[in-house]
Amino acid sequence: MFKKTGLALPLFVLLFNLTFAQQTTAVKSNYDPHALFSPLFYQQYGNEYRSGSGEPGPAYWQNRADYQITASLDDTKNEVKGSVTLTYKNNSPHNLPFLWFQLDQNLFNTKSRGFAKISPTGRSRYGDSKSPFEGGYTISSVKVISTAGGKTTETAVDPIITDTRMQVKLGKALQAKGDVVKVKIDYSYIVPEYGADRTGILKTAGGNIYAIAQWYPRICVFDDIQGWNTLPYLGASEFYLEYGDFDVAITAPANHIVVASGELLNPADVLTAEQLKRYNNAKQSDATVAIRSKDEVSDAGSRPQKSTLTWKYKITNSRDFAWASSKSFIWDAARINLPSGKKAMAQSVYPVNVAGNEAWGRATEYTKASIENYSKRWFEFPYPAAVNVASNIGGMEYPGIVFCGAQAKGESLWGVTDHEFGHTWFPMIVGSNERKYGWMDEGFNTFINTIASEDFNKGEYKEGAIDGQMVAKFMFSDQSEAILNTPDGMKEANIGLALYFKPGYALGLLRNQVTGPERFDYAFQKYIRDWSFKHPSPWDFFRSMENSLGEDLGWFWKGMFLENWRLDQAVSKVEYVNGKAENGALITVDNLDQMAMPLIVEYTTKSGTKARKSLPVEIWQNNKSWKFKVNSTEEITQVVIDPDKVFPDFNPANNEWKFVEGSK
Repeated sequence: MFKKTGLALPLFVLLFNLTFAQQTTAVKSNYDPHALFSPLFYQQYGNEYRSGSGEPGPAYWQNRADYQITASLDDTKNEVKGSVTLTYKNNSPHNLPFLWFQLDQNLFNTKSRGFAKISPTGRSRYGDSKSPFEGGYTISSVKVISTAGGKTTETAVDPIITDTRMQVKLGKALQAKGDVVKVKIDYSYIVPEYGADRTGILKTAGGNIYAIAQWYPRICVFDDIQGWNTLPYLGASEFYLEYGDFDVAITAPANHIVVASGELLNPADVLTAEQLKRYNNAKQSDATVAIRSKDEVSDAGSRPQKSTLTWKYKITNSRDFAWASSKSFIWDAARINLPSGKKAMAQSVYPVNVAGNEAWGRATEYTKASIENYSKRWFEFPYPAAVNVASNIGGMEYPGIVFCGAQAKGESLWGVTDHEFGHTWFPMIVGSNERKYGWMDEGFNTFINTIASEDFNKGEYKEGAIDGQMVAKFMFSDQSEAILNTPDGMKEANIGLALYFKPGYALGLLRNQVTGPERFDYAFQKYIRDWSFKHPSPWDFFRSMENSLGEDLGWFWKGMFLENWRLDQAVSKVEYVNGKAENGALITVDNLDQMAMPLIVEYTTKSGTKARKSLPVEIWQNNKSWKFKVNSTEEITQVVIDPDKVFPDFNPANNEWKFVEGSK
């Protein structure tokens, strides 16, 4: 043990610093290890609601929202009328004197805040300033229903509507930890033809296809992080919703097929005898079964001879409900086989003009494969049906139902189908806040999509390997933004990169290069299990992964997610031990920019022999340069950093060192 005498300690420190200085190579570098590896990366963490291990805490709570909805579709006016009764349970430790609702349809109006954000010179996927639409909700009645002494009373209230939000003040505050209130809202709206690539109307020769979503007033989330989450809906961001059960009755023209989230409760009432037979056969078939064929779409006898029919659907433990309706639908289906032995039903509906072997004729096959794969890899699909709808929407997900572009075909149709159903896991099962952290659903989903494409049909649509050095130019360009910027706060041009590609790439990098697939997959599965049907934050995800992996990954989250820092690793020198090649070589590498990553170095000797050396990211914890030995026995002619181009090195020009004849 070192003896701390009066002069010895300063002498020791001096000698240590001199020795350290001799081991360090001076390089021109912008890298600061303290910024990347700071122990203050995390907010103060660990409480009764959210534990330091990334799991829900022992007192974790969230409120519950059950919906009963009756609605009708008028296909002459393109109008939806509805009555929704919300049963809302306050599990929080706070009394609630008012409730907040989302009124998403109010976006589709020239007076909305979202419309004000649209460029006046062109069309955005979130709206079109050149073709304004004066839509939005007509709220005809809001009533608070209470029960006391066995007597039920309905009290009309005047809501306060501000853009896409509605506040309902309660006569008596909803009490903490278990109190329940019912609110009944009667409403109507005109369906926009193109509703921010989320909802809309596709016009076809056989009739309009109505993709109906964000179609009823939805309660905002009240959570332990922010209280009421009332960000206005501006189009770019998506949703943050409570879980509950949905009982929905939809009345539509009798010549329509209506598909929706969840289980069809009354198929015998809305199908012909032949369609009912085929519907039941499809439940038992691994091959696609036509319930309503192409040739039957124009046959009036393929639908019951009535004016209207009411379709009844139910879905449990869901965050939302959506549906589609059309007289032009071809309808086919097949059985989904789940790991537990349970069965679900894959279904597709699409118009005649996109039917075909290489297009929507395979949509049910794609749906079945996607759901079965994710159920096996990550977490079992929780719903009774998965419905794929051809629409004028490029791709949008809701529980148990997705809307995909009608013109997609082949690999494109597989890709959009797999992506939208991948959203069942993020954010339908793992209910993150899409309004703020779109990367926690889009990026996570992009990541699992890549693996799914490798799995599907022995790699029929397998994606090629990503060149990290090439994509770094786009991920970290001067115009790019950090992943953790909010969707509504970032440039629309950056959404695809920052919310989809970059986080998807980052998770693949973590899985394949930092931790290894086996360790990563176990940790990812545990995160999904722990937060299924709950509301994780980014910090919950970070801590959950670290605890399962046994790694401090603050450097990774900070470099890839919180900041927009660049990686620039370089090889600067090759020397020989005691000046002799047969004693082995000393290679010096530098970290020149603010991100850091593990190091993979390939070196080639004079005889042409190649070998590799891997070093952990920890070499950069307190160094800008690092010298390491390789056990070569002859001269080295070439050294290459990251030979497989898996890391996002922004400046690969300095990744290679070559021996120059005559040099020392």
